[in-house]
Amino acid sequence: MQNNPVQDMQKLTTQLTDLMEKIKNGSAGDIVQQLQIALETLSVIATHDGLTGALNRRGLVQKLDLELDRAKRTGHPFSFAVIAVDRFHALNEQYGSAIGDQILQSLAQAALKLLRSLDSVGRIGDDEFAIILPTTWLDKSDIAISRLTSGVSALDWAGIAATLNVTFSTGLTTNAHGDTSEEMIRRATEALMQAKAEGPGSIVRLEQPLPYDPELL
Repeated sequence: MQNNPVQDMQKLTTQLTDLMEKIKNGSAGDIVQQLQIALETLSVIATHDGLTGALNRRGLVQKLDLELDRAKRTGHPFSFAVIAVDRFHALNEQYGSAIGDQILQSLAQAALKLLRSLDSVGRIGDDEFAIILPTTWLDKSDIAISRLTSGVSALDWAGIAATLNVTFSTGLTTNAHGDTSEEMIRRATEALMQAKAEGPGSIVRLEQPLPYDPELL
């Protein structure tokens, strides 16, 4: 489900205003149910990015923590990607920040639409998004990234600004023994930096080295 934190905030304000009026008037009614709805709306606002509707860093880390716990219980691997718009700051300077915002919104909406419903997408930096790919081996994560690459390439960028064309680079990793959310974000971001150095649209995979055990030699 796609979320719009701005609309959610407006809805929450209306809900709380109505509740305050009922309290003032001494009309309890379904106040408990309405408070529950308001709390659910507040939870969405707290975990989603106001510009793109994707998860914010807090929401993404919560999802990543849950996926790490699941992987520890089941032994199933998963993949994790950090993607970034190529030359985003140059595009911002060339076309203006309003177009920059539209680029981020379009990329996020493409990811939310094209990836699986069990995947999670979050904005974790200025132009960086993270993607959690449950039950996905690292070599199979290319399928998701390829689908997103094709979808982003097919978007009507010229309709946003003449001559505009947008690509993204990708850093990929998979969970390792003892991983934390921040460690996975750090490793995928390191892979992303290497991908950016290779050129627009590049993908770099980075795995945690296996523990060294001299007894196995």
